[in-house]
Amino acid sequence: QVQLAESGGGLVQAGDSRRLSCTVSARTTNEYTIAWFQKAPVKEREFVAAVRLDDGRTRYAESVKGRFTISSDNAKNTVYLQLNNLKPEDTAVYYCVARHSDNQYIYAGLYDYDYWGQGTQVTVSS
Repeated sequence: QVQLAESGGGLVQAGDSRRLSCTVSARTTNEYTIAWFQKAPVKEREFVAAVRLDDGRTRYAESVKGRFTISSDNAKNTVYLQLNNLKPEDTAVYYCVARHSDNQYIYAGLYDYDYWGQGTQVTVSS
C-alpha cells in the first residue's frame, strides 16, 4: 500500500550538512505520518523525527533538536530530513517509515510504523 524510497546518503565530514529525501508512494499520501529512524552500528534503531502530512506537525528526538529538520513537500510526495552540523556519532543507516495518521498523536516507537524503506547510509568522518 505504501512504498518508500530514500536517497541522499553518503560520506561527509564532521560539521557538514546533508539532506535526505524520502519519496512516498501511496493512494492518499496526506493520510500518513512519515518518520525517520537511524540504525547505528551495534545500536538499536532509534527515532529521529516525524511529520504528519495532513497538518505538518512535527516531532523530534531530543538528541537531534536544533540540528536536524524534517519537512515535507506534499506536491512532490517527498519528505526531507536536513542534517546539519553532522557528528561521527550520526553515522547510521537512516530509514524512512510510514504509518496511517489515525489520531492526533505523532508516534515515535519502532513498532508504531508499518512501512519501511530500504535505508540510506550516512557516514560522518572525523
